[in-house]
Amino acid sequence: MKIKAEWILPDLKEAKKRTKNPIERVDTFVIPENARFIGQNKKYYISTYGCQANERDSETLAGILDALGFTQSQSPEDVDVILINTCAIRQNAEEKVLGEIGNFKRLYRTNEDLVIGVCGCMNQEDTFVRTLLQKYPQVRLLFGTHNLQDLPEMLYECMFEKKKVVRIYSKEGEVYENLPVKRFGKHKAWVNIMYGCDKFCTYCIVPYTRGKQRSRTMDQVLAEVRELKEEGYKEITLLGQNVNAYGKDIDESYDFATLLDEVAKIGIPRIRFTTSHPWDFSDEMIEMIRKHDNVMPFVHLPLQSGDSEILRRMGRRYSAEDYKVLFDKINSIPNISISTDVIVGFPNESDEAFQNTLDMMHYCKFDNAFTFIFSARPGTPAAKMEDPINMDTKYNRLHELNRIWNKYALEKNQAYEGRTVTVMVDGASKNNKDVYAGYTDTQKLVNFRGKDCQPGDFVEVYIEKGKTFSLDGIQCDIMKEAE
Repeated sequence: MKIKAEWILPDLKEAKKRTKNPIERVDTFVIPENARFIGQNKKYYISTYGCQANERDSETLAGILDALGFTQSQSPEDVDVILINTCAIRQNAEEKVLGEIGNFKRLYRTNEDLVIGVCGCMNQEDTFVRTLLQKYPQVRLLFGTHNLQDLPEMLYECMFEKKKVVRIYSKEGEVYENLPVKRFGKHKAWVNIMYGCDKFCTYCIVPYTRGKQRSRTMDQVLAEVRELKEEGYKEITLLGQNVNAYGKDIDESYDFATLLDEVAKIGIPRIRFTTSHPWDFSDEMIEMIRKHDNVMPFVHLPLQSGDSEILRRMGRRYSAEDYKVLFDKINSIPNISISTDVIVGFPNESDEAFQNTLDMMHYCKFDNAFTFIFSARPGTPAAKMEDPINMDTKYNRLHELNRIWNKYALEKNQAYEGRTVTVMVDGASKNNKDVYAGYTDTQKLVNFRGKDCQPGDFVEVYIEKGKTFSLDGIQCDIMKEAE
């Protein structure tokens, strides 16, 4: 493979750099004249992997493509542009992405004008990009997390100048406001409050792929929330790699508790936030959850390990005891639900260290947990750590961990049996029009028998059965009719 001079490839060393330079803030978006109408009578398809931040980026990509005149398709068949927005957190995601790109090769064979583009966090890794360049010639557009706003000119080069465009910046990043957006939901919306991360946990690739921590101004965030309220949205989720650190890069007078307070006052019925790092979780944040009925009593609080030595080597900056103290404070909030993330098989995790994690799971009795076997990400410190633990041991540990948290999740959900809860409806079942799904304020999935419910409706549901991952119930109005 010959690297072309005009290609810009990722560099993890550059991505790691942090300076005290002020963050550039760009408030305008202008489509170049030559790209203004390139999407007329053309269709696009977006495939998204990963977290809510990637989902929100895909909404921006869709907004830009709509502004260019394209029409969105729900299928990759017979489209003119395919964008695959990737996640770099774990190795198995890379395998799925490459599999999907391989499947798209048949579409390219029948239409060599098709633009297949790959973007997002995975593109910020040099080895992944070189794999695409060497083995997947059908990919004609590669860009990263820092230049979504350049999509119009990059597409123009692919479509009309027949270029293969590779433009992936490794830098601290900027804050772009007023980019087009196409909201994929009608009653729920994501709101970015910040980008990037400066924590540099030893296993995590995000600080390299997403750049320096950089917060949006409070005025910009509040303006977006007000607009969403005017458009009729019932729930918003405030997004950041670590929302608790919001504003620290702008001014000491900025903090997440203050932002949460101001957002709540706008009056959207449901407000959530993710993700929180235990290190920055303040007492003031806890007070805001207590204070506002529309700040949902649900917190995702990643643990990662219940062993203090493993936490130290992970670079998490808190001990197991610190986590317990914080957990107890949050858990004192009435009707609170708490979920977590846990990694098993971190390099040199001893039997004792793993037992400490199990002990923590017994202590916290989480409502939900996302559990993973350690996945080494190239370029991170943990990827270089010696690890003599065999994979069978890691799988056995994961199985035992899941057995324990599933037990407590079931107990927590069974405690809802016989209660009436308020559910915001997401939609009807594809298999049964009389069965609907939605979520409680505590982020419990509820499947219920109902009638004439619309997405975004708030309905009262009587819970008949609690299961490990969801609740089953019946709409109270239907119960009354039956009586």
